[in-house]
Amino acid sequence: MTETTTAAARQALGAYGEDVAARHLVEQGLVLLERNWRCDEGEIDLVLRDGQTLVVCEVKTRSSYQAGTPHEAITDAKLDRLKRLAERWAVERGLRPSDTRVDLVAVLRPRRGPAIVDHVAGLC
Repeated sequence: MTETTTAAARQALGAYGEDVAARHLVEQGLVLLERNWRCDEGEIDLVLRDGQTLVVCEVKTRSSYQAGTPHEAITDAKLDRLKRLAERWAVERGLRPSDTRVDLVAVLRPRRGPAIVDHVAGLC
């Protein structure tokens, strides 16, 4: 595979994982507000509402755990950035949520069978 092909495959896997994660969270009763929100500080994969709580969700998708689990990719620095991004997203929309939390949805796409989804609510 060329570098371009590898990047395209990674991007397709990420988009697949975000679709699976969004569908899963909506089925759990969360309301999807926005996908792939970007600013100069970074990106939020999914922005949702869970009751009165604003939820920013990081989606990590893997086709295997060879390079580690999706959970291992969430560092303290990443959590701090996601909290800042959540505040900025809310301010830009003139919202003052009563609470904000950061979630992770880890998606494993095996070669056969359905995706395996692990939703970890309230990383911070």
